Parts: sequence; C-alpha cells; structure tokens
Amino acid sequence: LLVLGAVVAPLADCWRPPSAPPSRALGRRTATTTTPPPPENKQEDRGNSAAMRAQAMLAEFEAAHRTSEDLASSSRKKKKSWKVSDDDDDDDATTSGRAAAPPRSTATKPRVAVFLLNLGGPETSEDVEPFLYNLFADPDIIRLPRAIGGVQTALAWLIAKRRAPRSRQAYDAIGGGSPITRFTTAQARLLEQALNDDDPPVEFRCYVAMRYWHPFTDEALDAASADGCASAVVLPLYPHFSISTTGSSLRALLAEMQAGHPRLAASHTVVPSWHASPGYVDVVAGLIRKELAELPPADPSWAGKDHEAAAAAAAAPVTVLFSAHGVPVSYIDDQGDPYKRHVEETVRLVADRVRALSGTPDDDTLAFELAFQSRVGPVEWLRPYTDDALKAMAARGVRQAVVVPISFVSEHIETLEEIDIEYRDVALEAGIVHWRRVPALNLEPAFIGELKSQVRQALYEKPVVSTSEACVVNAFDLDQAPDGALSTTDVIPEGVQSDVVGLNSKLAALAVTATLVVELVANTRAIHLFGLGAL
Repeated sequence: LLVLGAVVAPLADCWRPPSAPPSRALGRRTATTTTPPPPENKQEDRGNSAAMRAQAMLAEFEAAHRTSEDLASSSRKKKKSWKVSDDDDDDDATTSGRAAAPPRSTATKPRVAVFLLNLGGPETSEDVEPFLYNLFADPDIIRLPRAIGGVQTALAWLIAKRRAPRSRQAYDAIGGGSPITRFTTAQARLLEQALNDDDPPVEFRCYVAMRYWHPFTDEALDAASADGCASAVVLPLYPHFSISTTGSSLRALLAEMQAGHPRLAASHTVVPSWHASPGYVDVVAGLIRKELAELPPADPSWAGKDHEAAAAAAAAPVTVLFSAHGVPVSYIDDQGDPYKRHVEETVRLVADRVRALSGTPDDDTLAFELAFQSRVGPVEWLRPYTDDALKAMAARGVRQAVVVPISFVSEHIETLEEIDIEYRDVALEAGIVHWRRVPALNLEPAFIGELKSQVRQALYEKPVVSTSEACVVNAFDLDQAPDGALSTTDVIPEGVQSDVVGLNSKLAALAVTATLVVELVANTRAIHLFGLGAL
C-alpha cells in the first residue's frame, strides 16, 4: 500500500482540474455547479409507486417555487423599499438552499442560520467520479491506520476511477443523477418558511451543507456569513448518529468554522440525534400505515398447489421490514458508535406506534423486522443483511412485505436503485408476491413540522450543544480530529480495554483496505461501502 501510494499520489494530485483552487475540506474536488433538469423517471415498469409519488411531489413543489420566485424577483425589481439593507438580496436564494424571501418589515431582526447536514450526491453523470473521490477520501468512511493514512488520497483516486463507470449505470437506472440535493433544498425552503411563519424574534435562514458534493459545507458557511447570521443551529438530517454520517459531517463543519467563520464557531448549537422524537416516530408510522392499507387480502392461491406452502403462507403475517444503513460491527463494538442502538430504538417505537394506531396492539397478523443493507466484503457488518432477510421471510411463507428505508429522509441511490430495483428483484424471485416500499420522508408536511420542532427546541428549550459535545453525547470516538479542531479524547465503551480497541480497529481497517485493492485488481463486485451498495 505504501508503494502504491507513492506511485499514484502524484497522479491523483495532477487529476485536480487546473481551474480548481485548493480546498480546505479533505478530499474536496471542485466542479461547476449547475441546476440539472429533473431526472426522467425510469421505474414505472417496476411498480415503484413510492418513488413515483415522491418524484411527483418534488416536481410539483419545484414548479410552484419557480413561479413564486419569478413573482418575487419581479416585485424586487419594481419595489425594494421592504429590504432591510442593500446587502439583503435574495436573488441567490436557490444556490444557498433557501426560499425566496417574502416582504419583511423594516425592523431588523438578528439572523440565525440553520444548517441542514446531509450526504450529497452527483446530480449528473459527470459528477459521479469526483463525488466518489470525495466519499472515499473521507477517513470516516475508510478508516485506515495512521501509519498508512497517507495513501488514502491515492486509494480514493483509484477507487473513484475504477468505480465511476459502474456507478454511472446505477444512476442512469434512476434518471441520470441523485435527487438528494433537490429534495434537501426543497426541505430547507419549506423549513425556513415554517420557522418564520410565526413571526419569531429572530429571522431564520436555512442552508444546505452537503458532505461530499455541492453545496459543500464551506459554501453554506460562506452564504450564512454573507447574510449576516451571527449564530446557528446545526441539524443533521441523519436521525441516528453514526461515525460515518453525523460524525463525519460535524468534523467537516467544525473544521470549516474554525478555519474561516469564528463567529459561528463561537455561537452555535447542534441537534445530536432525533431518533426517538415522537414527531419523527409518528411520521414514519403514518407512512407505513398508508402502505399497509394498499395491500390486498391474503390469498392461499399465492402458494400454488403445494399444501404445506399454502398453510405456511396462510399463517405468515404481513411483514414490515425496516432496512437501515449497515456499518461494520467494529464501529459498534470497538468505537462505541451508538448507531445500532439508535436504529433499534426507532424500530421498536415505530412498531408500537403502528400497532397503537391500528387499535390492535397484540395483532399477530403483522410482524416487524430490522435488517441492514450495504456491506463490505470480508469485514463483519451488522446483521441480518436485507437480501438475506427477504429470502428468509419468503421461506417462512411471507407473501406480503412492506419495506421501510429507515434513517433515510429523502430519496436517493440507496432507496431508488438498491431497494427498489435490487432488493425488489430478490424479494420477487424468493416468492414474495406483494411488495410495497414506504417512501422516504421527503416533503411530508409532518416531517417539515418535526424539523421545525427540532430547531426551536435546540434554540429555546435545550442546553447548548457544540459540535464536539454532540459527538461526546453520542459516545463517539474523537481520536481522529481534523487539523486539531477537536480535542483528542477517546470514548471507549465500558469494559473494553483500549489496547483491544486499537488492535481490532486496525485489523478491521486493514481488511477493508485489502478488499478494496482486491476489487481493483480482480474486477469483482466485492464493494458495498456504507450507504452505497448500489454503486
């Protein structure tokens, strides 16, 4: 690996576009930002009603928003007396993920930025390769031992080059790009409107801060500072805390704050996680209930002429399968990542809520299971795996399944391609007759209301939580701090010796690295990295 890094690192550095300035963010590759047309929906033949409804909802919102922006722009050109100051111009609202501002009173209010943290995704085929580079260059995704950490840039470059053609095929299957940025921008616009509807004592400005693609974290911070925001609420759009999601995004945010935005670094608060929030539980339970209502009554003929299979099918309950991101077991056992515990708590609360809403808390005709998708080669990841769980359900006679992409707040590659295409095919081939997929939370009014509640609680009701404190609260290992931004503090689960933690982590990292290198050489589909199994 060291030799490989020495050979490839210069090539990786030369790969940076000549016009792209160096970025403070690790693994950052700049690109020209454009607003692509809505991707064509190519999934009608698969009966993907959830994806179709979500795309229709987004297209309707964007059309209405474009109309309102045109009207607002025309009004600004004719009359600007309502502006607070000359720098209070919202013509760039679209690029910063904010809604076009309605006319406001001349009274100046202090501005509070709300940063919505998310993964990001390529919007066009040309974006796929640099997006993959940004992803694999993140040490929270591929956790190499410090002794060989210097080869990560070269390794990320190799993987991005190697994976890009296949990844483009996956994105082509869902319309040519990921809709995650469009959904997140729409969520930011709706949230900003909801927060300001009550005429609060402050003016809220919402910004999208993506980890691996535009708009990047530093772009969101620059926009907030330019708008005069003196403080901020940080709301990760990951309900369940994990090293690879919330932890990575908070690292990047804090590093950028300390590098160029000390005012926001000194005055911000974080929502650490919201996996058990009653509002979140209610909206997920409500979406599940809608899909359950679409299932037809059980039919013994589904099992064919096999009497034993028919009896099993008749006795099998309708199964709600929660499919969550997978993570390596070492994250949970060695690093103290609370992700699995958070997800399990959400599933329990949602299942109880669905039963309570149905009025049959002891109903044995409805079952709930949890599985994990997207895993990597020989390293042990959280089980059961989603494809194995679907096969096991079918073997037990289950013929009706409702799949819930838990921890996903908007549609993207993992829901539209991995679940809707790959796992749906697995389920149908295994014998499941009726397949329903619950849509992600997307633009559901109840979900926007939950986000509003989280922001208001963080600002007015709960103690201030900094980015580093948010990690500590979630028992997160802060050992790998970016450029000294975080204190070097090891949070080790009770009863686990530190030397064992270090050894197991290094072995796991080496195993992951070996898997990646083997795939590059052998041209096999061994990679299923966190959240990107479809790639």
